[in-house]
Amino acid sequence: MIRVVLAEDQGMVLGAFAALLDLQPDIEVVAAVSDGDAALTAVTEHRPDVLLTDIEMPGRSGLDVAAELRRRDDPTRVLIVTTFARGGYLRRAMDAGVLGYVLKDAPIAQLADALREVHAGHRVIAPELAVAAWDSADPLTDRERELLREVLDGASNTDIAHRLHLAEGTVRNYLSTAMAKLNARNRTEAATTARDHGWL
Repeated sequence: MIRVVLAEDQGMVLGAFAALLDLQPDIEVVAAVSDGDAALTAVTEHRPDVLLTDIEMPGRSGLDVAAELRRRDDPTRVLIVTTFARGGYLRRAMDAGVLGYVLKDAPIAQLADALREVHAGHRVIAPELAVAAWDSADPLTDRERELLREVLDGASNTDIAHRLHLAEGTVRNYLSTAMAKLNARNRTEAATTARDHGWL
Protein backbone atom coordinates (compact mmCIF):
# COMPACT_ATOMS: atom_id res chain seq x y z
CA MET A 1 0.00 0.00 0.00
CA ILE A 2 1.36 3.42 -1.02
CA ARG A 3 0.65 5.93 1.76
CA VAL A 4 0.06 9.46 0.44
CA VAL A 5 -0.28 12.94 1.93
CA LEU A 6 -2.16 15.38 -0.34
CA ALA A 7 -1.48 19.14 -0.25
CA GLU A 8 -3.72 21.38 -2.37
CA ASP A 9 -5.28 24.74 -1.50
CA GLN A 10 -8.39 24.40 -3.69
CA GLY A 11 -10.90 22.48 -1.62
CA MET A 12 -12.79 20.94 -4.54
CA VAL A 13 -9.59 19.70 -6.19
CA LEU A 14 -8.28 18.35 -2.88
CA GLY A 15 -11.50 16.44 -2.25
CA ALA A 16 -11.60 15.06 -5.78
CA PHE A 17 -7.99 13.86 -5.64
CA ALA A 18 -8.54 12.22 -2.25
CA ALA A 19 -11.72 10.45 -3.36
CA LEU A 20 -10.34 9.26 -6.69
CA LEU A 21 -7.01 8.08 -5.32
CA ASP A 22 -8.71 6.20 -2.49
CA LEU A 23 -10.46 4.13 -5.19
CA GLN A 24 -7.07 2.76 -6.24
CA PRO A 25 -6.46 -0.64 -4.57
CA ASP A 26 -2.82 0.10 -3.73
CA ILE A 27 -3.04 3.79 -2.66
CA GLU A 28 -4.14 5.15 0.73
CA VAL A 29 -4.55 8.88 1.37
CA VAL A 30 -3.48 9.29 5.01
CA ALA A 31 -3.91 13.10 5.19
CA ALA A 32 -5.27 15.91 3.00
CA VAL A 33 -4.18 19.48 3.80
CA SER A 34 -4.56 22.90 2.19
CA ASP A 35 -1.26 24.72 2.77
CA GLY A 36 2.48 24.13 2.79
CA ASP A 37 3.02 24.39 6.54
CA ALA A 38 0.28 21.82 7.17
CA ALA A 39 1.90 19.59 4.53
CA LEU A 40 5.18 19.56 6.45
CA THR A 41 3.34 18.79 9.68
CA ALA A 42 1.37 15.98 8.03
CA VAL A 43 4.53 14.42 6.56
CA THR A 44 6.21 14.54 9.98
CA GLU A 45 3.17 13.00 11.65
CA HIS A 46 2.16 10.34 9.12
CA ARG A 47 5.50 9.45 7.46
CA PRO A 48 3.92 8.84 4.04
CA ASP A 49 5.66 7.22 1.10
CA VAL A 50 4.73 10.10 -1.22
CA LEU A 51 3.73 13.74 -0.80
CA LEU A 52 1.45 14.81 -3.67
CA THR A 53 1.51 18.60 -3.64
CA ASP A 54 0.52 21.67 -5.59
CA ILE A 55 3.08 24.47 -6.01
CA GLU A 56 1.23 27.67 -5.16
CA MET A 57 -0.39 27.40 -1.71
CA PRO A 58 -0.69 29.63 1.35
CA GLY A 59 2.38 29.67 3.55
CA ARG A 60 5.14 27.56 2.04
CA SER A 61 4.88 26.62 -1.61
CA GLY A 62 5.09 22.99 -2.68
CA LEU A 63 8.64 23.70 -3.87
CA ASP A 64 9.53 25.13 -0.44
CA VAL A 65 8.14 22.02 1.24
CA ALA A 66 10.12 19.74 -1.08
CA ALA A 67 13.32 21.70 -0.40
CA GLU A 68 12.73 21.51 3.36
CA LEU A 69 12.11 17.75 3.23
CA ARG A 70 15.34 17.35 1.31
CA ARG A 71 17.19 19.48 3.88
CA ARG A 72 15.82 17.23 6.63
CA ASP A 73 16.87 14.13 4.67
CA ASP A 74 13.26 12.96 4.87
CA PRO A 75 12.65 9.77 2.83
CA THR A 76 9.20 10.91 1.64
CA ARG A 77 9.18 11.20 -2.14
CA VAL A 78 7.54 14.23 -3.72
CA LEU A 79 5.22 14.43 -6.71
CA ILE A 80 4.19 17.90 -7.87
CA VAL A 81 0.82 18.25 -9.58
CA THR A 82 0.09 21.71 -10.91
CA THR A 83 -1.69 23.78 -13.53
CA PHE A 84 1.56 25.61 -14.33
CA ALA A 85 3.63 24.40 -17.29
CA ARG A 86 6.49 26.72 -16.38
CA GLY A 87 10.04 25.63 -17.06
CA GLY A 88 11.43 27.59 -14.13
CA TYR A 89 9.22 25.69 -11.70
CA LEU A 90 10.37 22.36 -13.08
CA ARG A 91 14.03 23.31 -12.73
CA ARG A 92 13.48 24.41 -9.14
CA ALA A 93 11.56 21.22 -8.42
CA MET A 94 14.41 19.08 -9.70
CA ASP A 95 16.87 21.09 -7.58
CA ALA A 96 14.67 20.37 -4.55
CA GLY A 97 14.77 16.63 -5.18
CA VAL A 98 11.24 16.26 -6.57
CA LEU A 99 10.85 12.99 -8.47
CA GLY A 100 7.61 13.71 -10.31
CA TYR A 101 5.99 16.72 -11.97
CA VAL A 102 2.66 16.35 -13.74
CA LEU A 103 -0.21 18.61 -14.76
CA LYS A 104 -3.62 18.68 -13.09
CA ASP A 105 -5.48 18.10 -16.32
CA ALA A 106 -3.98 14.61 -16.64
CA PRO A 107 -6.45 11.70 -16.23
CA ILE A 108 -6.62 10.28 -12.69
CA ALA A 109 -5.26 6.93 -13.93
CA GLN A 110 -2.18 8.75 -15.21
CA LEU A 111 -1.77 10.52 -11.86
CA ALA A 112 -2.06 7.20 -10.02
CA ASP A 113 0.55 5.68 -12.32
CA ALA A 114 2.84 8.67 -11.68
CA LEU A 115 2.43 8.09 -7.93
CA ARG A 116 3.42 4.45 -8.35
CA GLU A 117 6.47 5.39 -10.42
CA VAL A 118 7.61 8.01 -7.90
CA HIS A 119 7.04 5.54 -5.05
CA ALA A 120 9.34 3.11 -6.89
CA GLY A 121 12.02 5.81 -7.08
CA HIS A 122 11.56 6.64 -10.76
CA ARG A 123 11.37 10.15 -12.20
CA VAL A 124 8.13 11.18 -13.93
CA ILE A 125 7.88 14.45 -15.87
CA ALA A 126 5.06 15.52 -18.17
CA PRO A 127 6.62 15.85 -21.66
CA GLU A 128 5.33 19.40 -22.22
CA LEU A 129 7.04 20.46 -18.98
CA ALA A 130 10.36 18.99 -20.03
CA VAL A 131 10.23 21.04 -23.24
CA ALA A 132 9.38 24.21 -21.29
CA ALA A 133 12.29 23.65 -18.90
CA TRP A 134 14.72 23.10 -21.75
CA ASP A 135 13.74 26.48 -23.23
CA SER A 136 13.67 28.43 -19.96
CA ALA A 137 16.98 29.14 -18.24
CA ASP A 138 16.68 31.24 -15.06
CA PRO A 139 18.94 34.32 -15.35
CA LEU A 140 18.36 35.53 -11.78
CA THR A 141 20.52 35.16 -8.70
CA ASP A 142 19.07 33.97 -5.39
CA ARG A 143 19.21 37.52 -4.01
CA GLU A 144 17.44 38.96 -7.06
CA ARG A 145 14.69 36.37 -6.70
CA GLU A 146 14.36 37.20 -3.02
CA LEU A 147 13.91 40.90 -3.76
CA LEU A 148 11.47 40.30 -6.61
CA ARG A 149 9.31 38.16 -4.30
CA GLU A 150 9.16 41.13 -1.94
CA VAL A 151 8.11 43.36 -4.85
CA LEU A 152 5.28 40.92 -5.68
CA ASP A 153 4.13 41.23 -2.07
CA GLY A 154 3.83 45.00 -2.57
CA ALA A 155 6.91 46.04 -0.60
CA SER A 156 8.62 49.35 -1.39
CA ASN A 157 12.41 49.56 -1.75
CA THR A 158 12.53 51.04 1.76
CA ASP A 159 10.46 48.14 3.13
CA ILE A 160 12.71 45.62 1.42
CA ALA A 161 15.85 47.30 2.74
CA HIS A 162 14.52 47.12 6.31
CA ARG A 163 13.29 43.53 6.04
CA LEU A 164 16.47 42.17 4.47
CA HIS A 165 18.92 44.44 6.32
CA LEU A 166 20.27 46.00 3.15
CA ALA A 167 21.03 49.58 2.17
CA GLU A 168 18.30 51.09 0.04
CA GLY A 169 20.85 51.78 -2.71
CA THR A 170 21.81 48.10 -2.70
CA VAL A 171 18.16 47.13 -3.14
CA ARG A 172 17.86 49.53 -6.10
CA ASN A 173 21.02 48.07 -7.67
CA TYR A 174 19.80 44.47 -7.37
CA LEU A 175 16.40 45.37 -8.80
CA SER A 176 17.95 47.36 -11.64
CA THR A 177 20.10 44.37 -12.56
CA ALA A 178 17.08 42.06 -12.47
CA MET A 179 15.09 44.50 -14.64
CA ALA A 180 17.90 44.59 -17.20
CA LYS A 181 18.13 40.78 -17.30
CA LEU A 182 14.39 40.48 -17.85
CA ASN A 183 14.05 43.43 -20.26
CA ALA A 184 11.51 44.94 -17.86
CA ARG A 185 10.57 48.60 -17.76
CA ASN A 186 10.09 48.66 -13.99
CA ARG A 187 10.46 46.49 -10.91
CA THR A 188 6.82 45.36 -10.94
CA GLU A 189 7.11 44.17 -14.53
CA ALA A 190 10.35 42.37 -13.64
CA ALA A 191 8.67 40.60 -10.72
CA THR A 192 5.66 39.63 -12.83
CA THR A 193 7.85 38.32 -15.65
CA ALA A 194 9.93 36.26 -13.23
CA ARG A 195 6.81 34.84 -11.60
CA ASP A 196 5.23 33.95 -14.94
CA HIS A 197 8.35 32.02 -15.93
CA GLY A 198 8.28 30.10 -12.64
CA TRP A 199 11.54 31.62 -11.38
CA LEU A 200 10.17 32.96 -8.10
